[in-house]
Amino acid sequence: MTNGAYLRYVALGDSHTEGVGDGDDTHGLRGWADRLAEHVARHSPGVHYANLAVRGRKAHEVRAGQLAPALAMRPDLATVVAGVNDLLRPSFDADEVAGHVEAMFAALTAQGATVATLTVPDIGRMTPLARPLGPRVQALNERIREAAGRHGVVVADTAAHPVVTDPRLWSADRLHSSPLGHARIAAAVAHALALPGSDAEWTRPLPPEQTRATAWRTVTTELRWVGTFLGPWIARRLRGRSSGDGRLAKRPALLPVTEPSRT
Repeated sequence: MTNGAYLRYVALGDSHTEGVGDGDDTHGLRGWADRLAEHVARHSPGVHYANLAVRGRKAHEVRAGQLAPALAMRPDLATVVAGVNDLLRPSFDADEVAGHVEAMFAALTAQGATVATLTVPDIGRMTPLARPLGPRVQALNERIREAAGRHGVVVADTAAHPVVTDPRLWSADRLHSSPLGHARIAAAVAHALALPGSDAEWTRPLPPEQTRATAWRTVTTELRWVGTFLGPWIARRLRGRSSGDGRLAKRPALLPVTEPSRT
């Protein structure tokens, strides 16, 4: 960072950082990291930005595939968000996952980068079938906070605010944020970094919904979700496949940041 301005921002992570849920693969994904880069650029017009995230990657895969390229770019700002894909696996080990994340924190901060990360919302508040994952989410968040404290990493503690589990902030698959959700995450990270023009507005609840869900509508919604999203996800796991198979980072090199034409 020079004179309070970031020059090189690199984002590491999985589908959330890639931007899934905010745009599509035909017209392009935006996502919270892109939105954060745009915020940075308003006050640091010379900033260059790379996004190395690839959907489906687990924490050890983010570390193995993205850390070295990130270090080679010598970022003065980096975001590291990983572990959600690990949470969903039967073999989840909070210590192991957090260890990979902490290794990335250590390497990037040792090089002089300001590093920011997120805590994970309890998806069981949105998806009843995911409630057994609550203890895993809590365990991972605790370890991420501890690791961040050891390395001076900035934490946008989104999990601490009820608004992040408002269904309107999530896409239909309930695993990825909607455009509004990505905007809130970007605002949360900007606020945690104390970027100019940022504030705590992202923590405020959305206006009440006009209609209330009936028990029948809730059941049919859950069944539709199982058939449309959970079933195919399980099928990929059984075949040993990942949504990120064959995919490369969408923005593997540092490039100037320009404001998008869409909101």
